[in-house]
Amino acid sequence: MKVKTAIFAAALMLANPLNVAADSPGAVDVVHFWVSKSESQALDVFRQAWTGAGNQWADLPAENKAAVQRVVSDRVANGYAPAVMQWNANEGSRELPEMGIVLDIEEVATADRWRDVLPATVLDRISYKGKIYFAPTNIHAENWLWTSEAIFLKAGLRAPQSWDDIFAAAERIKEEGRLPIALGGGNWEISLIFNNIMHYKLGSEGYVRIISGDAAVVQDPRMAEALGMLRRLSRYAEPAAVRAPKTWADATDAVGRGEAGMQFMGDWAKGELVARGYAVDRDFGCSLVPGTEIAYFMVIDAFAFPITNRPDAATAQQAFARMLLDRDNQVAFSRIKGSLPVRTDVDPSGLDRCGRLGLEMIAEKSGVSAQSMAMPIQMSDGFIAVLAEFFNDQSMSVETAQRRLYEVLQQN
Repeated sequence: MKVKTAIFAAALMLANPLNVAADSPGAVDVVHFWVSKSESQALDVFRQAWTGAGNQWADLPAENKAAVQRVVSDRVANGYAPAVMQWNANEGSRELPEMGIVLDIEEVATADRWRDVLPATVLDRISYKGKIYFAPTNIHAENWLWTSEAIFLKAGLRAPQSWDDIFAAAERIKEEGRLPIALGGGNWEISLIFNNIMHYKLGSEGYVRIISGDAAVVQDPRMAEALGMLRRLSRYAEPAAVRAPKTWADATDAVGRGEAGMQFMGDWAKGELVARGYAVDRDFGCSLVPGTEIAYFMVIDAFAFPITNRPDAATAQQAFARMLLDRDNQVAFSRIKGSLPVRTDVDPSGLDRCGRLGLEMIAEKSGVSAQSMAMPIQMSDGFIAVLAEFFNDQSMSVETAQRRLYEVLQQN
């Protein structure tokens, strides 16, 4: 993984953005972390729309979100910021306009009436002091459970309706000689599982208080019960050393191939499954994780536009933002990505069962922020690191994990 990271970083740092954009008003260099099969195919919707209008797109992929953040920080510090960068619209994203390093796109947002067609939750996340700074592309939800139709059918299992069902299914799948829980090597994948368990044990109020940084709730006895459930579930996944070289997309593919029974993953997993030739209700099933059916753990993908010293860059950046919010582009992108469009005025026809369920949740205003979207970045990283260490190290006690999570949130 370190070698791959170095390759991505080298490619980004060697790219000369001045050659890309200096003499071409419609040229942008785009730093992003959409590198899986489905993510790349979805990004092609925007890439083709942009180049099809006679513009230029220099593609600068990074391995993951952290790699994008490192590279962009280096480039901004060295005076050659990229024109466009992928960035989640979360609590920590407001640091960018606070520091004055990104362009506001208020002119485009006002002219195109974004405030009339975007959900209030999205508007809140892309705005700072009354102006819009981020162009949102789609809405994901993290609290999905994906199941292998082949494994569940052979084992005589139905889609889990409760956590008791999940553990019973995991045990049965293990007895069948298959992998019960598919996981890649990312620490954040473990946090997705725990967020579901937290909501189940603490309810919506407790969940929201914790992701808002309320350390006192971590001391609740139900939090210890939640950690106990996470430890129990860890015994149905591969050891950390086996998972280390794998990605979330590898884990998703294992479910599609019928090699693993279940995966806790955001709905981008559906995009990956479809991109690899699998079909809902034939090869895989989808449902909201038990205990989270009244919630929709929202993740808002977006792009931001660093302030550059390149001629005509702002004009290209504003045009790029407008392209991202185009109705047709929104629908085409989300169909491939497995997500929902951010616009409320698009035609929802053509969505599969999973997409229709998600749309119903948004329409019912059941959306809540995902943990990674609500916590400040440093706090979120610390929270996730403790959970991953607890999941991977059977010798760490529940009490130790609970104390360390409390210490992370106390830094608020």
